[in-house]
Amino acid sequence: MKEELSIDIIGLAGACSYALDCIEAELVNIKNKHGKRVAYISICMAEYWKIQGDELQDLAMCALLHDNALTQYISEELKKDSVINCKKGLSEKKTNLHCIYGEKNITKIPFKTDVSNVILYHHEHADGTGPFQKKWNEIPLFARIIHLADTIDIIGNNTGSGNNSWNFICQYLLKNRDGLFDSECVNAFLHAFTHSESFMCLSDGSFETKLWEIIPRQKQVFDWKTCKNVADFFAKIVDYKSSFTSRHSIGVAEKAAFFAQYIGYDSINVQKMYLAGALHDIGKMAVGNEILEKPDKLTDDEFSKMKNHAGYTYLILSEVNDFEEIRDWAAFHHEKLNGKGYPFGKTAAELNEPERIMACIDIYQALTEDRPYKKGLSHEKTCEMLDDMAQKGFVDSDISKKIRECFGGI
Repeated sequence: MKEELSIDIIGLAGACSYALDCIEAELVNIKNKHGKRVAYISICMAEYWKIQGDELQDLAMCALLHDNALTQYISEELKKDSVINCKKGLSEKKTNLHCIYGEKNITKIPFKTDVSNVILYHHEHADGTGPFQKKWNEIPLFARIIHLADTIDIIGNNTGSGNNSWNFICQYLLKNRDGLFDSECVNAFLHAFTHSESFMCLSDGSFETKLWEIIPRQKQVFDWKTCKNVADFFAKIVDYKSSFTSRHSIGVAEKAAFFAQYIGYDSINVQKMYLAGALHDIGKMAVGNEILEKPDKLTDDEFSKMKNHAGYTYLILSEVNDFEEIRDWAAFHHEKLNGKGYPFGKTAAELNEPERIMACIDIYQALTEDRPYKKGLSHEKTCEMLDDMAQKGFVDSDISKKIRECFGGI
């Protein structure tokens, strides 16, 4: 019988949206949970059309991941600019590139319905003045919904909460009816949010509980190909965060899965190792690039902030239902057997084999990969360093030896 993995994909999308929010908060001053607020507004609007079941879940997924190409856009289009120029470029340059990148990326996610062009056209205007000059009747409904929800949340972020903010939003929608937004979507929003109090939950945080109550959150069964596609989707978002580690997460995922297979893990656990490897650094999305890309030695304060990334990985992945095993394999990659690692100071007795493997694979990948400021080390030199770490009580000596054997012929 073919072995397949069951994953809370909508929860994973929600976790990823939090990581993306960290980037937006850093660059364009949009407060955290933007992706989830856009998803909440979108699914509330969806009631106007009686959208339910698989369609509602797919709408929520698209809303949560509508900015999935943000780190890619920054890396490929704005990487030569300063952070200040990045902010200016993101806020003023109405580019369609992140929509193009995002649409291509999203094809790796196993949607249950057709969501073609939803991400591609989520910045289009009803009157055809958007990036691709598509009019409202040429734009998928989900894209139109997300466009309005995205815009309203940004306005709410800038105007605050209360009646004044609500009145401004209503006036803005009516002013831009049949311009930025089609009449149907404006009506759907005003149908979903009839007064300022109904909109206030977006400011007080209670919307998140309501979001997860409304969205169908059924697990999806993944075969190996689908699992790899989903893992690569999230790894790509993480790796684009910094040019210093442009392929680190995918490299860890590939080597973790290869090593797990080498030592006899079954198919399900090989897939779990791949997922854990792909997601192990998702917490770095919450760490500024001035720290991630500093070529010199970090100060004590900077190193303390850097160490937080493993804890952020733990917190972010805790949002996914029944994901504790993969979460721990991913988040404990900086723990040491002598109890002096981070984020939790786990001891040897508290670290299982997959967690020990991930720690060694992360080190192996980091030492052997090329960085902008240094050439990667050879397999032999890396294994010598791993053996030295094992002698000092940092990593598992048996795993270190098997890594030497496993990757020696590559």
